[in-house]
Amino acid sequence: MLGEKKILLGVCGSIAAYKSVSLVRLLIRAGAEVQVIMTQAATGFITPLTLSTISKREVLIDFYEGEGQLWNNHVHLGLWADLMVIAPASANTMAKCSQGICDNLLTAVYLSARCPVYWAPAMDLDMYQHPSTKKNLLRFKEFGNHVIEAKYGELASGLVGTGRMAEPEEITAIIENHFSINNPLTGKKAMVTAGPTFEQIDPVRFIGNYSSGKMGYAIAKQLADLGTSVTLVSGPTTLVLENSNIELIKVKSAVEMYKAVSKVFPSCDIAIFAAAVADFTPVEKYRKKIKKTEDVREIQLTSTPDIAFEMGKLKEDHQFTVGFSLETDNEEENAIKKLTKKNLDFIVLNSLNDEGAGFAHDTNRITIIDKDNNRIKFELKSKADVANDIVQYILNYSKK
Repeated sequence: MLGEKKILLGVCGSIAAYKSVSLVRLLIRAGAEVQVIMTQAATGFITPLTLSTISKREVLIDFYEGEGQLWNNHVHLGLWADLMVIAPASANTMAKCSQGICDNLLTAVYLSARCPVYWAPAMDLDMYQHPSTKKNLLRFKEFGNHVIEAKYGELASGLVGTGRMAEPEEITAIIENHFSINNPLTGKKAMVTAGPTFEQIDPVRFIGNYSSGKMGYAIAKQLADLGTSVTLVSGPTTLVLENSNIELIKVKSAVEMYKAVSKVFPSCDIAIFAAAVADFTPVEKYRKKIKKTEDVREIQLTSTPDIAFEMGKLKEDHQFTVGFSLETDNEEENAIKKLTKKNLDFIVLNSLNDEGAGFAHDTNRITIIDKDNNRIKFELKSKADVANDIVQYILNYSKK
């Protein structure tokens, strides 16, 4: 519950504006006071009267309307709110706010707000993927704002991709979790491993894999957004952190990851082993680049530490551990063997045979198998949504 928290809801011009009705209702039901601010463009998608009726407060659009409003109401609103959320956030308003442009009441309130700010973008997939949009979202994160990533699905244009505004239920849950009310993850410590490992052959060559780290990073963000203290042990990736509360430990090889995990694991409550760790590493690391003229036809390999297995032997009763199993054949059989061998609470199975799943994709299709032999299969979703499913399963399963 939100315990009479004061929420500013900014509504921009987007077909997703109709969702703001449900969002206002859910926030009020959770105990919040909600003040809606609309852009002029938003009024073309939903009427101010509708949102005023639901929120039981006058919807604000212009700096001053009539005798009852002051020219500086944007300052008062910015001081009044405990939290501001812009949902839906259009590309236009995001571009303005990221550059400090102040040409309507909503942008003025944003610049005046001293409270935490959440952005929930909604736009077509190409607009969402455009470098300028990505730059604006990154800029908001640099400002200390929070971004509720757009979701994967069918868009108003008829195309399918990432660009849907998060559902009102998810946005409400994120806001509730922000205030750490009845949040079982608040104060908990979690460790997530992510990305590939690179096993050096010589200074320019290595044994590696196609892992991008996107799944592990998405899980780390989801946990951090819910108030968990997260340590992310990451192999080489090009990804950036989307939550400043995540502690990042960068490693390259499997041995380096094993050493880092060994230090962090004993103090954590939750451990999620999402990294694609190399199973083998060269016995000899050449100090100089191997030349074509050199007669090196064989490279001897040795096994790397099985990190999840080794941590499973050290696991305490209060610790909750999750593993991943990427398979191409005998998928469930192999996943169950790993689940048992590594003393995991559940394992996340995904298949390279599923289109749009696995390495490098922005989407994934998973099956969760827990130690009680329960199986839940999920549809193809964005990795952000998959991360949410995994974290929710942890919450639900740990309550048993």
